[in-house]
Amino acid sequence: MTVAETIALSGLAVVLVGLAVLRRTHPVWFWLSVGAPLALGRVLVTYRSVMEACGLTERPTRLRLWMAKMTGREPSRMVPRLRRIRITRTGLVLRIRMQPGQEVRDFVVAGERLRHAWYSHGVHVRALKPGWLEIRLIAYDVLRRVVMPRKLPGGLLRVPVALRSDGLPHLRDFRRTPHELVIGATESGKSVYLRGLIKGLAPQPVALVGIDCKWGVELSPFAPRLSALARTPEEAALLLDELVEEMTRRYELIRAAQQLGPDVPLKEITSDIWGLPEDLRPVPVILIVDEVAELFMVATSADEKRRDHMITQVIRLAQLGRAAGMYAEVCGQRFGSELGKGATTLRAQLSGRVSHRVNDEGSAKMALGDISAGAVIAATSIPEDRPGEAVAGDASGGWTVIRSPFTTLHDAAATCAEFAHMTPELPALAPFRPEPGRVPDEIPSAVLETA
Repeated sequence: MTVAETIALSGLAVVLVGLAVLRRTHPVWFWLSVGAPLALGRVLVTYRSVMEACGLTERPTRLRLWMAKMTGREPSRMVPRLRRIRITRTGLVLRIRMQPGQEVRDFVVAGERLRHAWYSHGVHVRALKPGWLEIRLIAYDVLRRVVMPRKLPGGLLRVPVALRSDGLPHLRDFRRTPHELVIGATESGKSVYLRGLIKGLAPQPVALVGIDCKWGVELSPFAPRLSALARTPEEAALLLDELVEEMTRRYELIRAAQQLGPDVPLKEITSDIWGLPEDLRPVPVILIVDEVAELFMVATSADEKRRDHMITQVIRLAQLGRAAGMYAEVCGQRFGSELGKGATTLRAQLSGRVSHRVNDEGSAKMALGDISAGAVIAATSIPEDRPGEAVAGDASGGWTVIRSPFTTLHDAAATCAEFAHMTPELPALAPFRPEPGRVPDEIPSAVLETA
């Protein structure tokens, strides 16, 4: 071997090692510089053959059969038309027009075959409009190290809290999904998910109300931004009563606005707070329950009576709170019917579901069983070395795998302190307003006197 050949081989080895390191440490850069051109060429060259191999073609039309007969050629099957390919930071996006007789489910079923044919980490199919669909080819494991997109959708009561397995941000949209159940075992990432949610809500004009029956150790760091905080079951019972009273007052306000006359414009008729004039519209309230199982725990008959009352109040908030602008984020390490009376009823009102890694299959079934059996299997398959990974679903039956970006307690607490001036003053909840740095030894006397 000559010196020139040795130098060339050494240079090639250095380049290959550099690419391997780049692929592992900076997968986005590797994909955009090396992977994307190769994948794009592979799709363009093999598109027809892959569609035929995956059974995604249709019989030719009569016109095609007649033309083939006239020219003496073998009629070819019709292939879905590839209209556009877009390169993103996570893979390729194919915009396809289906042939008559095809449906989106055909492509969903063939997703695993498409993944292997085009050497992709994942394939996600989404319907766009009748006759059109989108196929997202994911180039690498986007959940291994979560990097949120630079441009994130947002708005009032909309918080990007995680990254989905298809590379898109997962939004917690309270207007679309008013109430949500979040479960996860210890060290599963449930607390990180909650920190990210609170951090995203802190700059918004909303009231945050917390119930943390673990003596406030989870939610107390966010005290500057909380309008109310209950640290014991006794405080929680009184706070829930005040929240139900607040909801009743809001319904009275909506009803007063419905005193319709012949001259009232149709656009001013409303059945929720969002149709009220901005100067009359009350501030949205988000109730965060850190450990819902503590509300169900009883030791004596007196505790059982209080438990039943608290759960009834939570169910009332979940049933009626949406129109009043009151939303619930219920969290817990586990959730099952054995918690007691009202658990199943409460779950039915929590249309949003997020299941992190759980210690028992029953909790996953309780959270996702009425959404999809596949979602339950995915939730019980989350490994211990992937904290923050979860399965998110909703009442529509759709579900996806997500993973929250790591948010430290310091970052979330600092954001709450920075936007402490955004905390709304709600007179009814004033006795429960936490003072940062101080944990009360007992329930405020003002609350006990009015209870």
